[in-house]
Amino acid sequence: MFEYFPGNYVWNLGVVATLNSGGLIDEVDRACRPLRELAAQGSDVGTAEFMAAWRRVADQLEEQAGEAEKAGHRRTAGQKLFRASVYVSQAERMQSAKDPGRNAEYQRSVDLLVRSFELLDQPTTKVAIPYVENGRETSLPAYFHPAGRDGEPAPVMIVWNGLDSTKEMMVSAGVHTELAARGISTLMVDCGGAGEALRLDGLTARVDTEAWAAACVDWLETRSDVRADRIGLVGWSLGGYYAPRAAAFEKRLALCVAWGANHDWGAVQKRRLDREGENPVPHYWDHVLWVWGQPDIDTFIEFAESIKLDGVVEKITVPFLIAHGENDRQIPLSYAHRSYDQAVSSPKRELRIFTPEEGATEHIGLDHLPHVMGFVADWVADTFAELDAS
Repeated sequence: MFEYFPGNYVWNLGVVATLNSGGLIDEVDRACRPLRELAAQGSDVGTAEFMAAWRRVADQLEEQAGEAEKAGHRRTAGQKLFRASVYVSQAERMQSAKDPGRNAEYQRSVDLLVRSFELLDQPTTKVAIPYVENGRETSLPAYFHPAGRDGEPAPVMIVWNGLDSTKEMMVSAGVHTELAARGISTLMVDCGGAGEALRLDGLTARVDTEAWAAACVDWLETRSDVRADRIGLVGWSLGGYYAPRAAAFEKRLALCVAWGANHDWGAVQKRRLDREGENPVPHYWDHVLWVWGQPDIDTFIEFAESIKLDGVVEKITVPFLIAHGENDRQIPLSYAHRSYDQAVSSPKRELRIFTPEEGATEHIGLDHLPHVMGFVADWVADTFAELDAS
């Protein structure tokens, strides 16, 4: 993995994710160069300065976008707003859950991205998936990107993120454009514990993720441009638990992808308490308590024992892909084998391990995201075609 900040895995992960999600190396360098000494002090120190440095680059881009739009250069303006959104989003991800300014930064990343859609004439739209939790009627925020098949219903993939990513990061990664090029629409969702659902609506994560899947499928079934019999689900990072869990119990799903095999996330938390493996974000324990709505670490660790797929993946009865990096420093490779070995009811199960020689070997392939993304998109398209032919 490219290490801009030697020895600081968490900050390097943010840099690499940005460069693999539309960020430009010159702009990233201008944001990061003043932070090198701070980075040497650890991942938690200096995150406020990290936000300020990346914000300055985003401010400059937003100002340039305004000038370009006034000149009638809509595409140039849209591209600059898109990159500004990427930088704000990735820097916001690094902040403490207790930072009172965090939600405002997140909202800015959303606003910048939606404005870029308008200027770039992107067909992506922001939507709300009706959802009820504990009797409260609310919604799961999402972006829908149609495949554009001349009005004909298209297969669709629901895309879920993980512990610290957002639907904006899915868009910047280009998951939807890869799927659309293969004739597949995309619904990119912030479920409980992530993105807008957590920050602006207070929805926390849950173990029984089939509830989120049911809401997403219900909504998709109302659309005339979606094939209700060809709805798949992919989750990356902690989504590698969320998605298989949902597919085991929501039988309307046609296929499932674990983009990172989070087979026993509760065990991973015990390893992190013992300082084994890498954390994905600074201020880690504040973050997980926020995501799961737990009051303290001891309560959370006991609760997290239920976040595992033993006895669950056996119930997956649709095609199932597990994609994992050989050198994933967050989630053990053995978990990928465990998910594969237990998925005995899947009619098509596949384990794809990405090696250092080819790239995409780090967590969810962030070191070479387009490589793993292309493989996943091809597998999904091939599997939908096989289902049609059967």
